[in-house]
Amino acid sequence: MTTALRTVREAEAPPRSARRTWALPALAALLLGVALSSCLVGSVHITLTEVGSILLREAGLESARSADERSAQVLLAIRLPRVLLGGIVGAGLGLSGACMQGVFRNALVDPGLLGVSAGASLGAVAMIVVGAKLTLGLSPTLASLTLPAAAFGGALGAMTIVERISRVAGRVSVATLLLAGIAVNALASALTGLFVYTSNEAQLRTITFWSMGSLAGATPRSVLATSAFLGVPALLLARRGRALNVLLLGEAEAGHLGVDVERTKRTTIVLVAVVVGAAVSVAGVLGFVGLVVPHLLRLALGPDHRLVLPASLLLGATLLLGADAVARTVVSPAELPLGIVTASLGAPFFVALLLRERRRIA
Repeated sequence: MTTALRTVREAEAPPRSARRTWALPALAALLLGVALSSCLVGSVHITLTEVGSILLREAGLESARSADERSAQVLLAIRLPRVLLGGIVGAGLGLSGACMQGVFRNALVDPGLLGVSAGASLGAVAMIVVGAKLTLGLSPTLASLTLPAAAFGGALGAMTIVERISRVAGRVSVATLLLAGIAVNALASALTGLFVYTSNEAQLRTITFWSMGSLAGATPRSVLATSAFLGVPALLLARRGRALNVLLLGEAEAGHLGVDVERTKRTTIVLVAVVVGAAVSVAGVLGFVGLVVPHLLRLALGPDHRLVLPASLLLGATLLLGADAVARTVVSPAELPLGIVTASLGAPFFVALLLRERRRIA
């Protein structure tokens, strides 16, 4: 017990280096810079002065001087909603990855391990294939919401199945949770393949582009809806730093130190599923954000989840916004699928981390 308490105190000791002290302010400044740059770049170039003028005009603080109307429309209707949505989605994925790695006590765990992403894909693909009949008679606004709603429903359904399978005598077994997630992933992928097989050419094209991930559908309405679904769960997850620190010692030791282990695991898993399901429903499947971001931060800042969780939120948003800026500009005026960019950036980096860890262990 004494050793366990000492380990927790060491993990939660105040940061001694300037690098850790300034980590969160530096990450916040980096996020602000990347978000601002994302508003400027694209097929239509907008200057920093124009951005400031447009925002001041919208806030009612400037009326005499205004930017070009085309620039204003591009910024307010397309880029700003896209930047906000990308920041929200990236923050949710980064934070979810950090929490999942804390619960499993494994730095190689990804939020998609629970089958949530596969379940969301199944819901979206099913809606694309059979949704034409279900959306008859709906207004255009409601019809546009059916795809993200179906994806979110599929994510929650997958999470419910995994959680029920992994519950043994009122307890959630981490090992069983992992195996149940693998099984649900396989089943959801098989059913998704079945829908793809029965789809026509137009539906197959829609499925392909949705599964690659994109923020192109960002609107003020989608930003508000995503904020509502991600905001509260993300805030609750960000407050679990101390409990996850204690879980690093093992479930038995954490229980002796006063942590309700089962409640912590169950609520964390449910909140992660809600966040990831909401993110996938509006942006498609985006790999490696929840895997690489917390892993990198642990290498740079240490294992203290009180620092890693908010840092993962900031860096996840920054990474996704940067990837989206690359997707919009590298083949401009066309656009690369966002999932291709995140995988292209994340996979080599993660391989480098694995090689580094292999040399360290050897």
